[in-house]
Amino acid sequence: MEARLPLYSARRPFKWLETDWNIMAQRRSSLGFLGMFGRSGDLRQLDAALRDADLHPALVPEGVKLTLVNLMKDRWSDEPPPQAYPDVARLFSYCVAGPETFERSHGLQQRQDVERRIEDAVEAGDSFDARIVLMTLHAKLINAEVVERYGLGAD
Repeated sequence: MEARLPLYSARRPFKWLETDWNIMAQRRSSLGFLGMFGRSGDLRQLDAALRDADLHPALVPEGVKLTLVNLMKDRWSDEPPPQAYPDVARLFSYCVAGPETFERSHGLQQRQDVERRIEDAVEAGDSFDARIVLMTLHAKLINAEVVERYGLGAD
């Protein structure tokens, strides 16, 4: 009868330790703690992008912001490029504010660009933009006009 090895053992193959190290080495986002530790850079970038998209970050729950950042990290193997934050923030802002409010803040051209992205996302079914729209829907932050216009629903 073979004895079971503990998770970390001198007799366990090195590949286990290497896998565990890779998981532990990934950079995580942090919210800060009691004002003593700062927010991670990716959350600060997202907050700035949300402000630029005319959506105050305080109106967005921290869990939603963490999910947005994690979706971005899933899409790009390294850090998301700096230009990705404004694109994500505009799409998210449109979903939250609705078409008319978004157009008053950003203009007709950006509204049409975001609407094209949503149409493509609905058609594709599973894409980065579709995940952002779906997350906004599940978080119950999405504008009712956006839901009606694109026939969105969660199964």
